[in-house]
Amino acid sequence: MTTRERDPFAGFTSSIVHSDRLSPVEHGSLHKPIHATVAYGYEDANELAAVFQGKKPGYSYGRQVNPTVEALETKLNRMERGVASVCFGTGMAAIGTAIFALLRRGDHLVSSSFLFGNTNSLLNSFSAHGIDVSFVDATDAREIAAAIRPNTKMVFVETIANPRTQIADLKGAGELCAEKGIVYVVDNTMTSPYLFQPTDVGASLVVNSLTKYICGHGNALGGAVTELGNYDWNRFDNIYPEYRGADSTKWGITQIKKKGLRDFGAALGPEAAHHIAVGAETLALRLTQQCRSAQALCEMLDAHPSVARVYYPGLTHHEQHARVAELFRHAGGLFSFELHDSVDTFEFLNALQLVVKSSNLGDNRTLAIPVAHTIYYEMGAERRASMGINDSLIRISTGIEDVDDLLHDFQQALT
Repeated sequence: MTTRERDPFAGFTSSIVHSDRLSPVEHGSLHKPIHATVAYGYEDANELAAVFQGKKPGYSYGRQVNPTVEALETKLNRMERGVASVCFGTGMAAIGTAIFALLRRGDHLVSSSFLFGNTNSLLNSFSAHGIDVSFVDATDAREIAAAIRPNTKMVFVETIANPRTQIADLKGAGELCAEKGIVYVVDNTMTSPYLFQPTDVGASLVVNSLTKYICGHGNALGGAVTELGNYDWNRFDNIYPEYRGADSTKWGITQIKKKGLRDFGAALGPEAAHHIAVGAETLALRLTQQCRSAQALCEMLDAHPSVARVYYPGLTHHEQHARVAELFRHAGGLFSFELHDSVDTFEFLNALQLVVKSSNLGDNRTLAIPVAHTIYYEMGAERRASMGINDSLIRISTGIEDVDDLLHDFQQALT
């Protein structure tokens, strides 16, 4: 290919930044405008009916479709190399409605046991309503294989576990699901499509909490499910007849949109979609800095006498360190560490000056939180112990501050 023939939008960031203007945008705007509307009017009632029946493209009702949200979905498809995406009001809404839409009473789901607390709670709720869930150590695909049953319909894993940073056997799980004809769902929130592409390991669907790294500015909630086109939905008998259209690659995502988004109504608003779309443009720039800072902080903490253990896949002693080089662009912007018993967790946190004591992750600001006392408190001591969450465990989400300032803040707090 000559220089003239090369796709000018081939790069990850170039594609995101110019995504909107690759389709006609109102009044020459460089961003898709915020369409703050609920309903859409038509001059011809026949056209209105055709749109509702799916015979003609168009917009029916704000709970299901919105031009601003649709533009964000196009960005996400480019980022994940997907076939189609559906956005939701939060990441939890994306996970919950996808499972609700695709699974039924009596089905079985295999999940990583190292799950984000709310996701763990959600899956336990589904279990109480008749969808059986098995939690396994997903860092080894053999553990997933041992849990597979005749009624297993889905395997769900996160890329990097929050907060202990275990990395699932993403490639092994993909090969297993392809062999068994099981829907393979990968939550890419902790890595984002910049650090990892789930389609490369054969994922069927990818979930992102858009609130985190993709938005990055802590000013909007959102979630998404993206169909990657790797799964043959003809093998999945839970697809309703009305969603078995000509293009079978979209059967699953269509059912998620119709039975999940439409029926539950967890829609993403246009203003939030605009914030997320604009934030996504700098994803690669932000995350590169965040990963660089995380690596520097972890190397310093790993050698500090007041620190008992550091959990970060960028460190060579991490159990899944080799997978970082094989699968990820960088090791991520989140890590956790345990202090020695002689150091009071809350005194250390209160001594931090630059770092914000807060929940959330993927923000431009570096955030710290005592895990056992906050986001995992409701699990109880026994469940926390089974997940390796010590009372002194502190989770850090690095921001885009100057790394020297971060290193100084941690060093002064430790003294």
